[in-house]
Amino acid sequence: MLILSIGSNHPRHDPRWNGPRQIALRRRRIRSRFLDQKRFQARNLIRSSKRERWFHAMQYKYVVLTNTTIGAFMAILDSNIVLIALPTITADLHASPFEAVWIIMGYVLVTASLLMSFGRLSDIFGRVRLYNTGFALFTVGSALCSIAPSGTSLVLFRLVQGCGGALIFSNAAAILTDVFPATERGRALGLNQVAGVMGSVLGLALGGILAGSFLGWRSIFWINIPVGTFATLWAYFKLRETSERRPGEKLDPIGNILFSGGLTVFLVGLMLGALVGWSLTYLGLMALGLGMVGAFVLAETHVRFPMMDLSLFKIRAFAAGMASNLLASIARGGVSLVLVFYFQGVLLLDAFTAGLWLIPFSVAFVTLGPLSGYLSDRFGSRGFATAGLLVVSVALFWFGLAPLPLSNASYTQLLVPMVLAGAGGGLFVAPNVASIMNATPAPRRGIASGMSSTLVNTGFLLSLGLAFAVMAASVPTSVLQAIFSGASGGVSTVVEGHFIGSIHGLFLIMGFISLFAAVPAFMAKKPRPRFEPVSQPEAD
Repeated sequence: MLILSIGSNHPRHDPRWNGPRQIALRRRRIRSRFLDQKRFQARNLIRSSKRERWFHAMQYKYVVLTNTTIGAFMAILDSNIVLIALPTITADLHASPFEAVWIIMGYVLVTASLLMSFGRLSDIFGRVRLYNTGFALFTVGSALCSIAPSGTSLVLFRLVQGCGGALIFSNAAAILTDVFPATERGRALGLNQVAGVMGSVLGLALGGILAGSFLGWRSIFWINIPVGTFATLWAYFKLRETSERRPGEKLDPIGNILFSGGLTVFLVGLMLGALVGWSLTYLGLMALGLGMVGAFVLAETHVRFPMMDLSLFKIRAFAAGMASNLLASIARGGVSLVLVFYFQGVLLLDAFTAGLWLIPFSVAFVTLGPLSGYLSDRFGSRGFATAGLLVVSVALFWFGLAPLPLSNASYTQLLVPMVLAGAGGGLFVAPNVASIMNATPAPRRGIASGMSSTLVNTGFLLSLGLAFAVMAASVPTSVLQAIFSGASGGVSTVVEGHFIGSIHGLFLIMGFISLFAAVPAFMAKKPRPRFEPVSQPEAD
């Protein structure tokens, strides 16, 4: 009875519990519990989707970093690996001294003249598409170089390689910037540059090993083929376009023709005049080249989309940084080439030993480069950039005034000025680039970076042309051919002494250029702070 009484008095048996209001209340409660479950599931799904998107974004940006790092490593490795093997290539292909130098200069010339244009093309058609094309072109160019039957054909195939290298260089940093948030870009670009420097150091040793092995100098291009093929396919299937295209941008064909054409004509006139003998023809070529460069400067002020934004030179710190950058590149660009021919052509060292002897030059550069960049952020760039150029001047004057033996040279005698030259370059480069970028308005930093790279390559070309002209004017062509091919054993010591004298004169000229470059570096005042919007971290 007690149980029945309790059951009969339970609210569920009360007729009022089953009324319309109670039924509606129960339905709302059931619906609320159902919606709460759905919201909980949806929140979990959203959180899971965010985690997956974050994971894929993390995974993708490191795919980009790895692929672009391979590109930077290969492109810079190729420069030094060809440099150290150049005497072996010259001897095997029976190339003339003119062809030998253009094996190096052709690659740099194409890179310097097309870097800015390819950067603008990437804004129009997409960075990833042109980057992939560059990787494929570089790989094809490497394969063609490995089967070159003559010096002339190797120069032409190196131009193909240079086109691929220009496409890689002009887009790699931009692709990294697109996928890495502002708080991580410096680290990513730093890793990319470190890989490039490692390639330059490794190229010296690897080029010597391969050129002196039974595989021969052609093997220095073989290593690019499997790596380049893999990286090209990987980039094609994994990289995706993340930048916003600007189809309204236009190229500057007149500027490109005047700049690259003027530079080429001037260098050809300079080198042939020194090699064959000065005549009105070669002096006319040099004058024509300078005239084309002057016309380029004039044309850039009258086109809507110029190759170079010359209005940036109105900023004093920018103009001073660019001037010191160009002069410093002229001063140090030909040092490695001269030392390669001295080591292998005069001292008759094998390619591997010559490469090892040059490594301290690169190691000193790598060691002080990041340190000077860090210190210049804290204490300003002017002092470090000026000091670096003065140290380079001391090293070049040391080379120019100290005796260079014709045989049995002491390595320690050459080690100190090589380390000083590398250390001075490391002290200068990072603060100089920082001063240029800090003086440039934020929206124009992309084109400023391209202009800086173009002037560095231009200075390197002028330095190589100057070095060849001074060496070619000092000795007969047959002797220069023997020295360039590393077979100067039968050359008289008197003639070799003339060649050493030309090296002394060249280093003194470069020392004065480096000293002169320190003037605009010292005059570059710290720019006034510009207003820049604070960069927000990219959304996951």
